[in-house]
Amino acid sequence: MMFPPSEETRAVMTAEVPEYSPPERDWLLRLAHHAIEAAVEERELELLSPSEHLAECRGAFTTLHLQGRLRGCIGYVFPSSPLYRTVAETARAAALDDPRFHPVNSDEAMLLKVEISVLSPLRPIRPEQIEIGKHGLVVTQGSRRGLLLPQVPVEWDWGPETFLIQTCLKAGLAPDAWRYGADLQAFTAEVFGEK
Repeated sequence: MMFPPSEETRAVMTAEVPEYSPPERDWLLRLAHHAIEAAVEERELELLSPSEHLAECRGAFTTLHLQGRLRGCIGYVFPSSPLYRTVAETARAAALDDPRFHPVNSDEAMLLKVEISVLSPLRPIRPEQIEIGKHGLVVTQGSRRGLLLPQVPVEWDWGPETFLIQTCLKAGLAPDAWRYGADLQAFTAEVFGEK
């Protein structure tokens, strides 16, 4: 199980100037909660673009925690929708469709803590270029693909090689597939959430 990033981890992951302002971050976190509540109550959620910035197409993941434990995480690597729609869709999916968990119920929905990771575009990377706490990884070979967010190796105290191995295993590949032809890409993420 994964745990919410500590303040120290957040400091490492947010060392650069954030792209999203505190009001934008708050708005996206509230939107995620509204999307979860609407999904649990089986009602439609009206989505209106709050700003041009939040309407830019971006990949993003929404991670849910309940009492300090992972409760769901779903996201899109590739930007296919405006960010605000992506956050609403991934929040709903993390609550109801993560195959590792049963769907969130209405009592749990009120207690969830939300974390959002907004992804940069993917770019090729060599193993020696990986920076723990900065890069997330995608390993692809054939039809198999594994992804781990930048905060994962920080929380588990992994070095770059363990990070590569774990991303390969997440894809269902051999642990050393990154050495033998698997495609390796990296991204950065602006990560923010509720304490």
